[in-house]
Amino acid sequence: MYYIAVVGGSQCDSGLASLAEEVGAGIALRGGIVVCGGGGGVMEAASRGARAAGGMVLGILPGDDPRRGNPYLTLAVATGLGEARNAVIARTADALIAVGGEYGTLSEVALALKMGKPVIGLKTWKFEPPQRLETGIIHCETASGAVEAAWKAAGATARS
Repeated sequence: MYYIAVVGGSQCDSGLASLAEEVGAGIALRGGIVVCGGGGGVMEAASRGARAAGGMVLGILPGDDPRRGNPYLTLAVATGLGEARNAVIARTADALIAVGGEYGTLSEVALALKMGKPVIGLKTWKFEPPQRLETGIIHCETASGAVEAAWKAAGATARS
């Protein structure tokens, strides 16, 4: 069983929400656990997809109240860390899928890469890693492709 983080903006358009929901469902159907920031937007859509597919969702919340997360969370951890909770999300995940996103998403991507975690991107940030670093974001065009890539990468990381 893998913990796959799904990160993205707390607000998103219907296209990104649809992708995130499909990603969440895909993770759940493989028996994985969705990890997210527990809020709205991409996080809520991925949570909704996972729960509709019978999966589990772990929300790592920025505030002090576990009841402030979206209604699809299976478990909520109230960290009281604000945006610093992004490091907890990255550390918890075996792989991370970024769907769209803003600066908070970029921080989660950077933290995951720094921790050696695989990062899969769907309509998200594009940048080249410095030459001395081997890994960057693995970009995919579809939600199913992103889930497949995350699953393979999480398995490879777990075996190393």
